[in-house]
Amino acid sequence: MHVRVRLDGAEPRRWQIALLERIAAMAGIRTVGVDAAPVPNGWPDTVELLFRLEALIHGLPRIGSERLPPTALDPWRRQDARADLTIDLCGDLPAGPSIWHLAFDGRRGDDALLASLLAGAVPRATLIADGRIEAEGRLGTDRPGILLAGVDDALARTVTLIAAAIGRRAAGRSDPPAAVSEPSPGPERTLSGTELGSRAARMLAGAVIRRLYHLCYRAPHWRCGWRRLDGPDLIDLGRHPQTGWTDLPDDGHRFYADPFPLAHAGSTHVFVEEFPHATGKAIISAVRFGPNGPEGTPVPVLEEPHHLSYPFVFERDGAVWMVPESSAAGRVDLYRATRYPGGWVKEATLLSDVVASDATLLEQNGRWWLFATLRDAATEAPAGSGSYHDALCLWSAPDFRGPYTPHPANPVLIDPATARPAGRIVERGGQLIRPVQDCATGYGRALGLARIDRLDPDGFAQTLIGRVEPGPAWAGSRLHTVNSGGGIECIDGSARAPRIRMPGRS
Repeated sequence: MHVRVRLDGAEPRRWQIALLERIAAMAGIRTVGVDAAPVPNGWPDTVELLFRLEALIHGLPRIGSERLPPTALDPWRRQDARADLTIDLCGDLPAGPSIWHLAFDGRRGDDALLASLLAGAVPRATLIADGRIEAEGRLGTDRPGILLAGVDDALARTVTLIAAAIGRRAAGRSDPPAAVSEPSPGPERTLSGTELGSRAARMLAGAVIRRLYHLCYRAPHWRCGWRRLDGPDLIDLGRHPQTGWTDLPDDGHRFYADPFPLAHAGSTHVFVEEFPHATGKAIISAVRFGPNGPEGTPVPVLEEPHHLSYPFVFERDGAVWMVPESSAAGRVDLYRATRYPGGWVKEATLLSDVVASDATLLEQNGRWWLFATLRDAATEAPAGSGSYHDALCLWSAPDFRGPYTPHPANPVLIDPATARPAGRIVERGGQLIRPVQDCATGYGRALGLARIDRLDPDGFAQTLIGRVEPGPAWAGSRLHTVNSGGGIECIDGSARAPRIRMPGRS
């Protein structure tokens, strides 16, 4: 297949070069070229100045949004055969079955993405061909409120979306595109000099406030809550229980997060991420629960040179297994307990060369499925780029040990509000309910409950059926995961940990 990409020939952006490289490396692609178009109204200079200010104040790199000279397109300027597919990033080509237009919130062109982010929205990207959607997704960011971070995260995920759609077409997948009437374009937003000055002042003030906060408090700081489960759980209730939650105490010098309770051999343990602020690297710890709650404090059971979290534990074949998050190592590993709850030994690497968050396993109809959100595998960013939260990918295997095969529709979902796993998938009334993290306005802001409507080698679909937020029953600004086992239920969320504790206070 011959592919052409229509883009701004005077001011190409780094994300566009990444897109060209990604397409060229795909199976089934014979040639990739550019249609370097004149774009009279590019990003205003005020936006470029704001990007430089944000990069300076927040210590951010310029990734996808960086301007490149026109010569960056030279390797892609060629006169090839007539294109089988044209990706229009400028928005000025007429509609046609072999032309895919990129739109953000119903408007075409890069300025539409800026307008959406300046308005505080979560942008919706669509690839539209002849009035039908070929691909779509809501684009997340790990640092809401910072325009540069939002733009770079969104552009990285746009590369994911376009490349996945082209890969499906090149592979001859016959998934029917969804019919769509393009939404009415949202209001245009620009950045005036006055607003630029206001944003710069707010950034400086915000940087000072954050610095003062970090001098007074250890941040981030999470906390776990637990309760005895003698009735409906949070998933059945769809809300916090009236009894509330009991905190798993910490000493303020470390926090506990991602609680996973498990009953095994007559006892119940809760496995957690333990994050000592002094080291800045998390380990996996466990605490035994008795009739009156935790018996002591969590004790380390697994440590690696890299950060570990989200200790997904389960029992199978007479043993206890764990798949902790190890995104910092670029892989997903499987461990087995030899001296439960400790003695963990690595048994297999399930996925390699991925930045995967919160891998969650599910056995369904004799096949194992692995759910995780992935960062985009950017060509110039070994750790990936884009958000950690918005692109759900699936893999399946005949055995939980692997080997795992990626789903041909990956990413099966792009949406920061419903993609990232938030605990074990459970069955209720013959339906599978998947806890998800709502990260649309920030990491772990709320807990969603999604019903899995389709899960097979050809497709995936889910419907959000509930949402639980922090509030009077769970103070703080975040609600992150939910898991139950051994007669207890656990959640986690945000907390404050003063660096200096007053005498007499724990």
